[in-house]
Amino acid sequence: MPNPPEESTVKLLFHTANIYMITGLVSGLYYRELTHLTGFEGETRLSVVHTHILALGMLFFLIALALEKVFALSESRLFKWFYWVYNSGVIVTVGVLTLRGTLTVLGNEPTGAADSALAGIAGLGHVVLTLGLILFFHTIEKRIKAEKAESAAAEAEPAAA
Repeated sequence: MPNPPEESTVKLLFHTANIYMITGLVSGLYYRELTHLTGFEGETRLSVVHTHILALGMLFFLIALALEKVFALSESRLFKWFYWVYNSGVIVTVGVLTLRGTLTVLGNEPTGAADSALAGIAGLGHVVLTLGLILFFHTIEKRIKAEKAESAAAEAEPAAA
């Protein structure tokens, strides 16, 4: 059985999920009010910002919190790497979505080099997000294997005595 997770890690994951929840709700309000104030009625990337934040941020970190309680993910040295890399990917990805969506609503759709630059930054955000997910799954895998080894050692201990 893994050691109970440190309270600070549980708080970190909870607060991270909470910040994403607040940000997701505010971004939905931002989308609604900006399009209403400008009379915008077309397609914009702002329409998916709040769902990205709520799914990739709030829901993801609530799941990570539950997995921390079960597997003590933070005992893996990969945990901190996962946490910072994943969050960086989410922030860059959502930031570009927000910027591009806002520009669209305001009638300043980027073209040429600006469009290519935003596409490149968005792509980089997705790559970093993917690396964060890979680190997350490696963290889970390491903790499952460690838990299995700890269980086997605990079962062998009474037999040796």
